[in-house]
Amino acid sequence: MRQIHLWLGLGVAVSTAATDAVYVMFSAAVAGRRRIPAATWSSVWYLLSAFAVISYTRNWVYVCFAALGSWIGAYLSMSFLRHPADREQTARGEPRASA
Repeated sequence: MRQIHLWLGLGVAVSTAATDAVYVMFSAAVAGRRRIPAATWSSVWYLLSAFAVISYTRNWVYVCFAALGSWIGAYLSMSFLRHPADREQTARGEPRASA
């Protein structure tokens, strides 16, 4: 087995976290039928995914870092992405329902 480079692994994890966060934002824009944000998030998504793919294809162990980063990115994005009903309640001054 090849030697694992921690900094490269962390770079892959951060890259995939950012990639999945952008994917969640892209999906939200598509669901909200917002064309310009969806197109913008889509292009950013492809740019970010390039680093992860190029980095871990030479050593399969980096796929684990990519999976970790992917999970973290999607989880954090969904944590900060609020449902439209929550926004309406907040705008009316009502307390937000906890998840």
